[in-house]
Amino acid sequence: MSDEVVSSGGPLRGLRVIDVGTRISAPFCAGLLGELGADVIKVELPGEGDFMRNMGPFVPVDDGPGYSLSWSVEGRGRRGVTCDLRQPEGKDLFKRLVTTADVLCENFRPGTMERWGLGPDDLPQDLVYVRISAFGQTGPYAPRPGLDRLGIAFGGLLNLTGEPDRPPVRSGVNISDYFTGTFAAFAAVAALYGRDAAGPSAASHEKRDRQGEVIDAALYGSMLRILEWTLAGYDRLGIVRHREGNRLSTSAPLDNYPTADGTYVCIVAGSDANFRRLCAAMGRPELTQEPRFDTLAHRADHGDEINGIVAAWTSSLTADQITERCVEHDVPVGTAYSAADIFADPHMAARDDLIPIDDPVIGAVRQQAPFPRLAKNPGAVPSGAPRLGEHNEEIWCGVVGLSKAELEDLTARGVL
Repeated sequence: MSDEVVSSGGPLRGLRVIDVGTRISAPFCAGLLGELGADVIKVELPGEGDFMRNMGPFVPVDDGPGYSLSWSVEGRGRRGVTCDLRQPEGKDLFKRLVTTADVLCENFRPGTMERWGLGPDDLPQDLVYVRISAFGQTGPYAPRPGLDRLGIAFGGLLNLTGEPDRPPVRSGVNISDYFTGTFAAFAAVAALYGRDAAGPSAASHEKRDRQGEVIDAALYGSMLRILEWTLAGYDRLGIVRHREGNRLSTSAPLDNYPTADGTYVCIVAGSDANFRRLCAAMGRPELTQEPRFDTLAHRADHGDEINGIVAAWTSSLTADQITERCVEHDVPVGTAYSAADIFADPHMAARDDLIPIDDPVIGAVRQQAPFPRLAKNPGAVPSGAPRLGEHNEEIWCGVVGLSKAELEDLTARGVL
């Protein structure tokens, strides 16, 4: 590990992460580690860069094509260099850079890094090597290409999402990319702990060499992990779970209910206690005495009826009025927020959930804050997403040891 690691505060300060991924999953994994204090260096192909640089929406700029807000969010919190890993000189420089690092994150198709001579066996054995792919590094489907949508489809989540009488619907964000990146970051921290905290054997007092780890994270695997009882239910009961929309067959009332001002509120009142509170909020305490509504099981059997009663009530009020009555009676409630609602909400403002990120191209951009937050050892506000090759001199000369003349020569020849 190099003494030149940039520290931004946080529990992972002093660690260095190399992000050689593209799009979302591997860069997101690296970014999470960066928000906990690690120094993240992103390596991109000269002249092209990460795919997310070309993904909209775009902000108009004076000196060129529009600037990607997708990149502004996904590329934040790291320094950026360029290097062509397909060229021998680029490969050699990358290896020299990796010797200063603790973690490497990549999400190329399995076998790509090995073809470049940059697989786990080609790099330092104390490296924690995070590998994200659609189907994993092994198995008959491993060579197949795949992105987020395949992860949610193959992992079983897409079949559960949407209304029962309509086609499956994806989540509004790239959920298998983000979940897999999160699980991979968790595994990387565990691997670092295992590498650095195990120490010598207490019994033998022998010195152990630090051993890294190879983390195999498939996009579909994170979806399998969050399927609740779906697989156990099929294994033991033969249940094939399908789409239920916004309701649950085992709980009621529960839905996203329409309001008089054209939005939706989510009310969760399946338990007997919450149902009594909701009835009080609606001014309908007699509903708790109805035999078809007096227990959770009975309400689930009559879900359409009880959800219809609640929907009729919410349709007569605004979202704010519904929220006020539910909060007064301690009923779990939340409005389906838009971005405008998030920006206007006083609770999010009080918790600093939105923070300005100083983007080097377009200036301050309010984005989501790092999550979760640590009270005693917080990291710094992430830096803005780097321009393509912005830190080439800083990294290749300052960390790897190239001279400026070598840097200029390699840049002219397209290696950097």
